[in-house]
Order: sequence, then C-alpha cells, then structure tokens
Amino acid sequence: MTDASPGRPTPATHLDDAVSKMLERIEGPLRIGAPLGLGKPHRLLNALYERMAASPERGLHLYTALSLDPPGPAKGLEGRFLGPFVARHFGDDFPRLAYVQALRRNALPAHMEVEEFYMQSGAMLGSRQAQRRYASLNYTHVARALADRRINAIVQKVAREPGGERLSLSCNTDLTFDALAAVASRGLQRPLMVAEVDPQLPWLGGGAAVDAGFFDIVVDPPGPHPRLFGLPRQPVTDVDYAIGFHASTLVKDGGTLQIGIGALADALCHALALRHADNATYRRVLAALGADAAEDPALGPFDTGLYGCSEMLNEGFRRLVDAGVIRRKVVDDLALMQRDAEDRLTIADRERLAREGQFLHGAFYLGSPDFYQWLRDLPEATRAAIGMCPVSAVNELYGGNETLERLQRRDARFFNSCMMATALGAAVSDALEDGRVVSGVGGQYNFVAMAHALPDARSVLMFRATRDSSGRRSSNVVWRYGHATIPRHLRDVYITEYGIADLRGATDEDCIAAMAGITDADFQPALLAQAKSAGKIARDFAPPPTASRNTHEALRARLAPLRRDGTLPDYPLGSDFTVVEQRLVAALGWLKAATASPPGKLGTVLRALVAGAPRDREALQRMDLQAPDGVAAWLESRLLSLALDKASGAATAP
Repeated sequence: MTDASPGRPTPATHLDDAVSKMLERIEGPLRIGAPLGLGKPHRLLNALYERMAASPERGLHLYTALSLDPPGPAKGLEGRFLGPFVARHFGDDFPRLAYVQALRRNALPAHMEVEEFYMQSGAMLGSRQAQRRYASLNYTHVARALADRRINAIVQKVAREPGGERLSLSCNTDLTFDALAAVASRGLQRPLMVAEVDPQLPWLGGGAAVDAGFFDIVVDPPGPHPRLFGLPRQPVTDVDYAIGFHASTLVKDGGTLQIGIGALADALCHALALRHADNATYRRVLAALGADAAEDPALGPFDTGLYGCSEMLNEGFRRLVDAGVIRRKVVDDLALMQRDAEDRLTIADRERLAREGQFLHGAFYLGSPDFYQWLRDLPEATRAAIGMCPVSAVNELYGGNETLERLQRRDARFFNSCMMATALGAAVSDALEDGRVVSGVGGQYNFVAMAHALPDARSVLMFRATRDSSGRRSSNVVWRYGHATIPRHLRDVYITEYGIADLRGATDEDCIAAMAGITDADFQPALLAQAKSAGKIARDFAPPPTASRNTHEALRARLAPLRRDGTLPDYPLGSDFTVVEQRLVAALGWLKAATASPPGKLGTVLRALVAGAPRDREALQRMDLQAPDGVAAWLESRLLSLALDKASGAATAP
C-alpha cells in the first residue's frame, strides 16, 4: 500500500496497517488523544494497545474520557438477566476496550498511561490506576490541557458522506477542532490525524463535515461492523417524575434548553412534551405534586418553542424535536438576532430563519439504538437544523461572538444532575469524600457559570432527596461534605422530588430554610439542628407544615392514579427491554432493595420459601428458571417469583 497524493489521506483497509503507519510517522512515545463516548474508535485503539503491549521500549499515553464499556459478567439473578440482554443489545462482537479491562484489574502495563477527565459513572471506583491518573478539568479546558501534554496524534471514529468523499466527525465535534486550535496557538506541530470510518455512524453535515484531507490516515476496515454503543434506557420512578415535572415549570416559552442524561432528564423531557401536547393533563400532574405553578398561565403550550443548546444531544432532545417543543431557530447574524429579541423581525428575516436557522446545537451525542436510527432517518430539513459544534461554542460565552450568543441564549435553563447538595448550597456531583472520582466535572461548572453570566438564565441542579446503601437510608441534603463540585457562592436553583429551592442571592439563613423545605421529612430535624448549632438559622425556626408531607409514601399515593392511567409510564422515551424484561427490571429492583441489609435478606428469603407457586412463567423462562436445576437455582426461582409479585402489586396499588 502506498501513501496517497499530497492533500489526500493515506488509506488503509486493515487496522494493523493503520497502526503501522502511525508508528512510522510518530517518533518516540505516542501521546494519543481520543474523543469521549461514541466517537472513540474501539477497534483501532485495541489494535494499537495490542501492538504497544509488545513494545515496552516505547510508551503509550492516551488522553480521553468516557470510555464506554457494556456491563460485565455477573452472578446469580443479575447474571441471568444481563447475559442475554447484553448479547442482544450490544452484540457478541462488541469490541470492549482492552485498556479499560486492564484498568479494572489495575493491570495496565508500566509503559502505558491512560488519563481521563470524565469516567463512566462509578465504573472506576475500584481502579487505583484510573483514580491516580484522573484529570479534574472543566470540559472547555480540556483542549488547552491536550496542547500542554503535546499530543502527537488524534484518533477518531467518523462517518463517510453517502455517495461522497467528505467525512463527518458526527457524534464528536466537541474537542477535535478546539484541540487543534490550542496546539496551533502554541506553535506546536499538528498532531497526526487518524480516522476510522464506521458505516453505522449517522452522517451529519454542516460544522461536523470535513474534507477527507483533514485526516492524515483514514482506515476503512471491512465488515462485519460492531453495533454502536447504545445506552440502555432506564425506568423512570415516581421520584424522577416529581423532579422532572417541578423542573419543567422553570422553562419559559421562547427560551433556551440544556439537559443532561439519565432518568431525571427523561422525566423532564416527558413533562415538557406533555405540557405542549396535553396541557390539561400536564397541569393535573403538577396539581397532584402540590406545585404552586399548577395554575400559572405562563405554563401553556409552547407557542414560540425552545432553542436547544447543550453539550450533549440525547434521547430527550429527540422527543422534544418530534413533539414540536424544540423549534426556535437562531442564525449567526447579530443584527437579525437583535431584531428578534426586540420583536422587530421583517418578513425577509423570518424567511431566512426558516431557511438557514438551526434549533439545536450540541458538541457530542450519545443514546440508544433508536436514537441513532432517528439521526440516520432525519428529513433533510430537520438534519440541517441540527448543528454539531466545538464544545467551546456551546459551553461558554467567551472567545467567540459573545453578544450574538447572549441574544441566541435568551431565558436559558441549564439542567444538570448532582449526587448531593449542602444546606448552604454547594453541590457534590462527581466525586466522593475520600477523593475517589465517580464520573467527572464535565461541563457542569461551565453551565453554572454561564447561567450567572446571562441576565435571564438559571442553573438548575436536580437530585433525589435520599439514597439507600447497604440497607441504610441517607439524606442527599447534608450539612457538610468533604468534596464540592460547585461551590456555595455559585448556588442557584436546586430541585428534589419535594419541590424547588431558589437560592440565587439568598442569605445563608434563607438558603438553609429553602433547602430544608425540599429535604425528606425524616431528615429535616437533624439538618436543622446542625444549622442551629452553627448559629446559621434562628433557634425557633421550623419548616412549614407542608414539609412534613415530604415522604415517598405520600408522593407514591399522589402519583398512583397517574401511573395507572398511563400519564406517567415507566419508559416515557421508549425502552430497550422487552415487555418481559421490563417486569424483570422492576422485580430485580424490588429484590435489591428488600435484601440490602442482613435482616432484610433473611426476611425476604423466608417469605420466598413460603410464597405460593410461581405465576409469571414467561419471566421465569426468560431467566432460565422455569425448571430450576439444583438448590441454588430453585431458591433463585422462589426469590424471583416473590419479587415479580411484589413489584406487580406495587405498580397497581392505589
């Protein structure tokens, strides 16, 4: 194989050939940058890892984030459920990243190093190697860090233009352009650019498209091609729905929307779609939650629609585009956007917005197989209205056209999740008290800071009021914690299932009172006792009488009718599980909670032993327990049958 002519990339049809060409062109240790998430070329990286593992004289340093890995082997009921699901959903040939498997075992070779700035949530808590080489970086600071590390290659998965020659960065425009700009600004040599073409990756043009010569090496490996990594969509609980619907009341028609990923974001998007399509039912949910905004006339359907501007595009945005909620278009024309803000658009302006405007901007995308298929099948007009951008263009106001972006991002609402919050307004989102990293800062600080920089924007951090661990229930509203992701002086809005705490500009005393109001009733006295002991709130302060109803039992009762009539489905954005698997997910969730403590485990086993005959034969067959072989399998079948009955009863209880 010979090199292509100048201005065109060197082609390769085999991964080993691409690795050989990289090693020929790079002197000394390899310092490789790879996109986060979907854009990471798993097969190319595995081929590179295999070659370098046999070359200890030459170092390999990989700089990346969010190294996606399907669930691994498990035992017992979890294994019986996950085995068939993982094989079906991800495919038996999914290329697990070799360096991830090594990191999990703390077995990465000494001449290799992997540095991540964001981890798959909770996946590396037990990896000393991964924890030591974690880099705590704001998303918008990563490009600068890559230049500081003098990367000499970037590898990326790309899509090829149907019937054309161009390539698309598709799912990851986030850091590649920014990193190249940072390298150039330091006068450093441009890193070797290596692309792996994946025919399953959706083609997106516009800012995501580049000429083939943008890359130095393009490897186009033959099929069969493994499936894209699909995030399994999780069920949405009563708690999640309560948080999502409370959050939806803060969104203004004509505004700007940023969301994260997970069940809380799913619940929020379901609420916004319902608000637009069936406003009466939407208000019925708010009334059931006791929300003050249930009668607010401003919470009608979206006449103007929203503009989506989010580092990550996901399932929720798909739902909102299809529902007609995301549709407010923007263009990069300062004068036109100024006229738009002043309601002075001309007929020509409106025609240009309709023709050239975009209603959704993102830096990367990640979701389910259905989401990827949606992207592939988009009508051309809708595809043109979605713009993939560098993260610097989405996550901050500075460095580009700040005045224009301020006009585009009017009434912005930045929704993100956190694990815990202190009563004084600090957020814990990415790490534990002992310093171990759960995930990473990502873009959370960027959006919090932007919300404070925009005059009509709000940062909204959503979290569940309590958590269960080892059979012990704890509050996620705490007086203090040994780590903070967002400091208290940047506090803005917090939401739990019990309501909204607006902390912007509040005194410490008022902040504590507001946070106590969204704390679970069982934990309010202890929280307030600590605040009073510190002299931060009046000794005679008591939360309002309504706060005594902050219990999951009360919440479940209020939402039960809406669960039964289908207003609040378990999977509002679709499911990757079969109908039988959905029942099993609920049952296994019930069983996990019931057996979290030793007494609970013993009691559950005893109940299973005396329970009646199994009724859900279809579920038992899916778990290969219809004819249990041996005592252990027989006990699993009894436990599963009990859990199926209990979960089914909980779903239909009044």
